[in-house]
Amino acid sequence: MAEANPYEEQRRRQVEENKSKLEELRLHRLSAAVRVAAVKPMPVRIRSTPASSMPFLLPFLAANYPVLFAAQKVTIRPRNHRPPPDVIRRSARIARLDKQPYFRITKAHRDKKAELPRPVYATNEERAYAIAKAQELKDQLDSHYPAFLRPLSLSYAAGSWLSIPLQFSKRYLPRCDEMILLVDEEGAEFQVLYRAHSSALSATGWKPFASAHKLADGDCLLFQQVERIKFKVRF
Repeated sequence: MAEANPYEEQRRRQVEENKSKLEELRLHRLSAAVRVAAVKPMPVRIRSTPASSMPFLLPFLAANYPVLFAAQKVTIRPRNHRPPPDVIRRSARIARLDKQPYFRITKAHRDKKAELPRPVYATNEERAYAIAKAQELKDQLDSHYPAFLRPLSLSYAAGSWLSIPLQFSKRYLPRCDEMILLVDEEGAEFQVLYRAHSSALSATGWKPFASAHKLADGDCLLFQQVERIKFKVRF
């Protein structure tokens, strides 16, 4: 009988040692459990998300998975639900201040506004009569002094401003803004700001003049230039 090969003998002993170690570690049972677990389907896990991130799924989930909602205590809220605002706490410093005025227009304010007098407009006959009388007065004045007529509208009579004929201002009035002196029939003087670029008297000075003489719509004034920046005003 032939003698055994030393290499084969060593290999056989190594295989037997490996089998004994596998028996001790039970690796063959572990691999079998892994194969079974790979074949077995995994359960579907529903991840809990905030209710605000899936508002369109809430009715469906609540109807089909009531146990899930009961376990997680999910509260179904409206889509545009907002928590009630917190109570605004005023500081002691602001609370000690006096009550601020209330500027909202109420019915009393509307009634008071309705009680204001309505503007009175002159008729065409009244305007024509005032212009005719002012023209007669202009014809009686010395032609050496330049003059012009100014029929008054409601805005002119209120004192907002007063326009001057463009040809007159270009020929006789300053080229830049300047204060002009108006003298009425009783000798009272009024300083009025003349706007050269717009050829008009501004409300600075003209409004006090209009209020003092109670000008009205339809009046006609006669302005006579007696000096470079001085006018006599006749009614």
